[in-house]
This record gives sequence, C-alpha cells and structure tokens, in this order.
Amino acid sequence: MTVPRILVLLLAFSPLGFSQWVNKPLDAPANPNPHLYEANANARHDISQAIVTAAKSHKRILLVFGGNWCIDCHILDKAFHQPRIAPLLNNNFLVVHVDVGEYTRNLDVAAKYRIDLKKGVPAIAVLDQHGAFLYSTTEFEKARVLTEDDVVQFLDRWKPAKSSS
Repeated sequence: MTVPRILVLLLAFSPLGFSQWVNKPLDAPANPNPHLYEANANARHDISQAIVTAAKSHKRILLVFGGNWCIDCHILDKAFHQPRIAPLLNNNFLVVHVDVGEYTRNLDVAAKYRIDLKKGVPAIAVLDQHGAFLYSTTEFEKARVLTEDDVVQFLDRWKPAKSSS
C-alpha cells in the first residue's frame, strides 16, 4: 500500500473523517428571531387558519408553544430550518407558534391541547389535518441537548400517513 493510500484510509476512518456523521446537540442561532413568538398574535385565529390550510394540503399541524425569551425555543426553530429537517417538516406539517409570554398568555389554548406549561417550553401539540388533537409533549423543553436525529424521529413518527391513491 502506498503512503497516500494509507493516509486516505487513516483520514477516512479517523474521528475527523467521521465528524460529519456525529450526532451532536442542536445549535443555538447566532441571531435569535425576536419575532418568533408574536405577542399580539391571535393564537386561536392562527390555529383556525392552519386547520383550513392543512385540510387542503393534507398536512398535520404542529403547535409550538414558547416565548421569545426561551433559548430552547430558538434552538428548536433553528433545527426546523436545517437541510435534513426542513423538507420533512415543510412537506408534512404546518407550524403555528403560540406565544405563552412569561407563562401568562394563551394558557387556555395550552390547556386545550394538553400542554403542561409547568414542564417548560418549547412544548408541541400535534393536530391532524382537521384540527383533531393527536399528541402533546414537552420533550423539546431542553432542545439544546437534543440532536437532529431526535427531531427527525419525532417528525417521522407524527407525519401523516401517505395515501395509497
């Protein structure tokens, strides 16, 4: 074996060569979006609009409860825009951000969709294309320790089943 060939093999199987496949924790955005959760948004109206759109597009709805002060909310939002995640999300879901303020806003909406805000945010409720509640979770509350694989697995689990037409 020649020296260049050995070098290529060593690099390919070294930690440096595998670094592109390392499942590292999600990153915080360099510049968090200060308008991710609009304080003056009407959550009930936004959800109603999403239901109309979801019914036409055969997508599910993700209600993402959080606040602009929440770094994990911004980390999750950044993950939603990553090349591995964005197509899966955009092809199967509509996202509605629901502002909880300092745990003072949209508490009735959170309760309706079985979101336990005492466990923290971001919290997600999954609705079907007609607005029926399917699932809620606070597993994203510590988004900073989750990985892209965690987000992909969640979206894969809750994306709509493909019709056999």
